[in-house]
Amino acid sequence: MEDNEQVRLQIAKLAEKYKDSGQDLGSYLDGLLHQRYLTYWDYIHLDTLLSLQVPRTHFPDEEIFIMYHQITELYFKLILHEQKQLVDDKTQALDFFIEKLRRINSYYSALISSFGIMIKGMEREQFLQYRMALLPASGFQSAQYRMIELYATPLENLVHHSERGSFSEKDGIEALYAHIYWKKGATDVRTGEKTLTLKQFEYRYTPRLVRIAKQVRKSTIYHKYLNLGAAQKKDPALVKALKEMDVNANVNWPLVHMGSAHRYLGKESGNLSATGGTNWKEFLPPSFQKVVFFPELYSEIELEEWGKQWVNHMFNPEKRTT
Repeated sequence: MEDNEQVRLQIAKLAEKYKDSGQDLGSYLDGLLHQRYLTYWDYIHLDTLLSLQVPRTHFPDEEIFIMYHQITELYFKLILHEQKQLVDDKTQALDFFIEKLRRINSYYSALISSFGIMIKGMEREQFLQYRMALLPASGFQSAQYRMIELYATPLENLVHHSERGSFSEKDGIEALYAHIYWKKGATDVRTGEKTLTLKQFEYRYTPRLVRIAKQVRKSTIYHKYLNLGAAQKKDPALVKALKEMDVNANVNWPLVHMGSAHRYLGKESGNLSATGGTNWKEFLPPSFQKVVFFPELYSEIELEEWGKQWVNHMFNPEKRTT
């Protein structure tokens, strides 16, 4: 009898759910009766997913290159998934804030720890040949990565450090966006003109990125932090999580890219250009860009020295203390 009563309650709940749809519950139950059982491969669209790797050359390692970048974009989507929830949250609940940051950092940790696939997982000789078939495409053109930055911090913190002092939150979104730091990483190293890589990216994504910047103006993750109460802002777990996100996004992630660039593009007589003509030696080092999502958490000295200790640790082994 108890089981029957439970079934009746569930049916009543379903009837309540569907009463405003214009169809009675019986119609939906008919549909359920005829519906196929769900399979794992249908649920995640496995066949479609495995068909998305389409190399442009005959070099086997190009497929590794494609798949790793696709995996990276999926992790970026996960990060954005958490960021959007944080930005949209109106409760300012500390536990919610910390949990979302924990998830974001876990995704970054997975990305950073897996980057050995890019550094040592491909033959250099193959890479240097198939990369020429990819021009002018570049990882620089990852729109999701730029979105992550926009959700994390206001545009004035993303202006190139050489001009950052001339701008503030009072400036318009378009003016700030025109001076965003990453544009300088996609100028031709010889002429100073915008590369085709940057022109393509701006044409495709500028309206969308500007729209996002306007949507999150004064409601980025940094703003969410600034709007917390004084005691909440000092919470050790929150501060640690925010700093970890800053270092993951703006130090560790660029540095693993530098490791890959040095392996594949560095050479004794100089350095090869990245795909798209981007100047990776000037663009990737975090100590050159000084991008910091949450500047209030650091002293002036820490901001001035941003990224330097990690660069020394990564690329000057004789200076390591551990």
